[in-house]
Amino acid sequence: MQTLHIIKIGGNILDSPLKLESFLQDFATLPEPKLLIHGGGKIASIIGKKLGIEPNLVEGRRITDAETLKLVTMVYAGLVNKNVVAQLQSMGCNAIGLTGADANIIPATKRPVKQIDYGFVGDVAGPETINSLVLDTFLKSGITPVCAPLTHDGQGNLLNTNADTIASVLATALAGHYVVKLIYCFEKKGVLQNAEDDDSVIATIDKASYQQLKADGIVNQGMIPKLDNAFAALDQGVSAVVIGDAAEIKTIVAGGEAGTLIKL
Repeated sequence: MQTLHIIKIGGNILDSPLKLESFLQDFATLPEPKLLIHGGGKIASIIGKKLGIEPNLVEGRRITDAETLKLVTMVYAGLVNKNVVAQLQSMGCNAIGLTGADANIIPATKRPVKQIDYGFVGDVAGPETINSLVLDTFLKSGITPVCAPLTHDGQGNLLNTNADTIASVLATALAGHYVVKLIYCFEKKGVLQNAEDDDSVIATIDKASYQQLKADGIVNQGMIPKLDNAFAALDQGVSAVVIGDAAEIKTIVAGGEAGTLIKL
């Protein structure tokens, strides 16, 4: 089977035009097939404040009321997604921007209220619900999907969904069609032993060391859902997961020593 690289881009890369352009230039040169998922939370927070919508985050996850849903739809599916697609087109990468509602790619259900009411936030049941055939058709046609972190409930409602989760579920759904390598890119060189030391990259994390890193407080906040999703992907057939620096994407794809390798 062909190797498919599924890359999620987030962190400070998206809100830095220069860093984003540099990453997209590297991404455009990567061998096909490939698929890109992006976040955009920081941009949504900045624009939201200008509109009088204050961000409300719990453990790195955004509480999405009706007004916030309008905001993230505009920012994720509009501003960020189409800007990325347009730049990739200029770099010779034929891309198409998608949300989970398009072609019913990612159906989801509204997260039930337990201790916290997350509002219009979507949970994806699993890889079997993904319309992987549509994505495979794009990929086999030489078109690179660029997915915004929005899903839908089948009742006409969009749902804000964690981009790391979307990356993990798409990777597992496509693992039956390709040898999938999932790469989470942001502005750090990997998972760090010391948050203040950019060179303190942890080369490898398995399930046992992950539990210890959480207990020691070294891994916390937004890194926890990222690693949870990484292990979920490996458990369901994804061949490799790496967390690393967007500036090193070509090295990571080539199998070089860069980033943090997640393994079972």
